[in-house]
Amino acid sequence: MTDILLREVDEGIVTLTLNRPEQRNPISESDMIDALCNALEEADADWSARVVILTGTGSAFSTGGNIHSMRQGAGLVDQSAVRTRYNYRNGIQRLPLLFERLEIPVLAAVNGPAIGAGCDLACMCDIRIASTKARFAESFVKLGIVPGDGGAWLLPRVVGFAKACEMAFTGDLINAYEALACGLVSQVVEPEALMETTRELAKRIASNAPHAVRMTKRLLREGRTASLSAILECSAAAQALSHTTPEHAEAVTAFLARSAATQPKA
Repeated sequence: MTDILLREVDEGIVTLTLNRPEQRNPISESDMIDALCNALEEADADWSARVVILTGTGSAFSTGGNIHSMRQGAGLVDQSAVRTRYNYRNGIQRLPLLFERLEIPVLAAVNGPAIGAGCDLACMCDIRIASTKARFAESFVKLGIVPGDGGAWLLPRVVGFAKACEMAFTGDLINAYEALACGLVSQVVEPEALMETTRELAKRIASNAPHAVRMTKRLLREGRTASLSAILECSAAAQALSHTTPEHAEAVTAFLARSAATQPKA
């Protein structure tokens, strides 16, 4: 792991921190994409890891793409449009595809501005908690480009179609409380409380049976695009697996013991 992405593990919680504060944590460069993909895949494959927290160093969560790399011949942008298409598909577009495959829950602790691809990165996560200093913008049109990282798929599923259109067509910034009102984030807290609040939520998730949590996430993700009949079929299969796990047996035994202890004695 390079120092552009910091990794910390504590009590089954993996904290990944984007660490290019001087550039406001862009995610479009190949080394950052590789680092993020590798760290997330490692966490997903580790059964001792229960939850991932994603955040940024410095004043920003992520300002998305590096504007200095948007000129032709730099970064993802090649002199050839065909090559640029290839660069997007094999570069930043790896991230939304990976997030959609992950079974481990991912929480975003949005410490500051999440702009463009940074806003979309937050949308890739399962839950978002924002600092009062957070700002969000689907700002691609401000640069004369479109959401090349999947934002047109991600954002409407988080905030609804009309609000996604408003954000994407205007590129305007919204503050943390506006993000809370439209469902982009689930909590807004003071900056000094952000990581503690996010960790407390992560601990509550981590305290549950890992197999059940991961399979529940899979069902919720699939439910966004699958039919009811398909989800019911997947749910039946996942439930059959759940009934065989030791965590389920232990939970049922503990519940019955508590229930027996509270019953009035004859």
